[in-house]
Amino acid sequence: MRQSLRTPEPISSIPDTLIAAGAILSMALSGALLLVAVGHEKVPTPSWWITPVRVFDLPLIAMLFLGGGILVGGLLRKLARGKIGSDLLAGVSIVTAVLLGEYLAGVLVVLMLSGGEALEKYAVRRAGDVLAALARRMPTKAHRKTENGLVDVALSAVHITDTIVVLPHEICPVDGTVVAGRGSMDESYLTGEPYRMAKAPGSTVLSGAINGQAALEIRTERVASDSRYAKIMDTLRASEDRRPQLRRLADTLGALYTPLAIVLALAAWSVSGDATRFLAVLVVATPCPLLIAIPVAILGAVSLAAKRGIVIRDPAILERIATCRTVIFDKTGTLTYGMPQLNDVVLMGSFDRHTILSIAASLEEYSKHPLAAAVVNAAKSEGIPLLEVAEISEHPGQGLRGIVAGEEVAITSRMKLTLINSIAAANLPAVSGGLECILLIKEIPAALLRFRDSPRADGAMFIHHLAPRHGLSRVMIVSGDRESEVRWLADLVGIKEIHAGISPEGKLALIERETSRAPTIFVGDGINDAPALAAATVGIAMGASNDVTSEASGAVVMDSELERVDELFHIGQRLRRIALQSAVGGMAASVVGMGFASFGYLPPAAGALVQEIIDIVAVVNALRVGWHSGTLTDYGSSPSSAEQ
Repeated sequence: MRQSLRTPEPISSIPDTLIAAGAILSMALSGALLLVAVGHEKVPTPSWWITPVRVFDLPLIAMLFLGGGILVGGLLRKLARGKIGSDLLAGVSIVTAVLLGEYLAGVLVVLMLSGGEALEKYAVRRAGDVLAALARRMPTKAHRKTENGLVDVALSAVHITDTIVVLPHEICPVDGTVVAGRGSMDESYLTGEPYRMAKAPGSTVLSGAINGQAALEIRTERVASDSRYAKIMDTLRASEDRRPQLRRLADTLGALYTPLAIVLALAAWSVSGDATRFLAVLVVATPCPLLIAIPVAILGAVSLAAKRGIVIRDPAILERIATCRTVIFDKTGTLTYGMPQLNDVVLMGSFDRHTILSIAASLEEYSKHPLAAAVVNAAKSEGIPLLEVAEISEHPGQGLRGIVAGEEVAITSRMKLTLINSIAAANLPAVSGGLECILLIKEIPAALLRFRDSPRADGAMFIHHLAPRHGLSRVMIVSGDRESEVRWLADLVGIKEIHAGISPEGKLALIERETSRAPTIFVGDGINDAPALAAATVGIAMGASNDVTSEASGAVVMDSELERVDELFHIGQRLRRIALQSAVGGMAASVVGMGFASFGYLPPAAGALVQEIIDIVAVVNALRVGWHSGTLTDYGSSPSSAEQ
């Protein structure tokens, strides 16, 4: 498998983190030399050297020529390709610092520039991490059934029509059809459905599904490279390859600021005829509010998010989220809890609801089926006592049987009832949304139990506040579930636009289409959501149940609460506002300083001091991003209750 989807444009073969570490080390060595007696001794220099050099300058000069030279060379190559940003002015500042003898200032710029480049490349490396997570999840071998028993073979050696045995709790390695065995599989990672799906001879299975407690024999229908799981990997790879590169805030501002600073410096030199003014203007113009204040603000936002249970995997999304105008939700696990609950009991005999729940819950208490927990929880919540149970049996695909309070009781499916008693099955109520099971007492249908994945309690309030409070003009649901289920949920939470029965490829196509129209946010939680999470302007994964969605997303909401998603919106708004204050305010102050320098009122040394003061103010202001202890949510409340 390809390890990286997109190759970054390297400034050099030396990692930016190594250059940053070298800058820190050089400053430490310089400080140590400054403390010793020889620190102020002058070092012999060539006649062409512009400024005197002292012993404590040597580590800094070495760093400027090594790390600074590499960075400046890379910036020149970017300039040759027509790319102009704040980092270009930093390169000019490095050269200027050498010419002025401001070696410490130059190394600081090297540190900020290399650190910023390392941060930028972080998101690019994530693309390979996502595919690596997908690959790690799949088994590399399969249990092929032969005349001599089971033989473990490489997944690439499995052919169509081979019989593969999937043992209990293993991940299914191929797409195929069950030929022997009965059980269930958890396909929620792939389909988005929150239920275990019963499997019997003739049932189809998907690669990537998690097997239940019974071994299944599967006839291979597709080789591994053509499987459903492989298609999701291919779709994710394609989404990363086609994802547009959005311009960062610092680059946008730097594209305006850099030419202004250079033009002003050249004008000062031209009018005065004094090259020192050119250097003085550039010293004052060093874009530290961009190179330092914005990264500091981002780190503060990352820290603030972590305190709220939100892991930021791509810091760039914090800058983008406030610009998004469309939000798209997956259904299961995002706007719902991802756990089915009993929502209706249809009585079909002489027993009342209380008795039906008591009998059903008493038997279901001994089952591990996900719907069993829903029945037991419903009985407990209503204070219904459980009865004595004996002779329990549960065969995969056959339902649950037992003796409850002396009565023969069974819980089965509509399909199974049709096979054993077609007349009784014909008299059942019509199929509705969600899942269902039938309670039989003495082989006679007594009740129909219906289940649905419950919507989140705060879902409607959350959805209704997105447009007025966050400027999200379009809200939609996209799901692989049936249209009736998606429409039911959409009506409950107040979403008008839905897309049901959508495959991972379809989700990706929809996200790409919407992102081409306006910046998008996608919120999902399953492996089937990974391509969409990677393709959206901002991808938010609900919960940390699997590393694939975590890697594909820009942010992970650890406790799967919509309140945390709202907090992420506010953190992004807070970051953008304070970062703009620091960057624009710092640049405005620098422009004023450049004006004084261009008229000769600020020599280079004084200009450097002024710039340091501007930098300190900008950084202190940027630190405010992480200093917030109050509420960061505002739905279901007054506008003043959360910081806007």
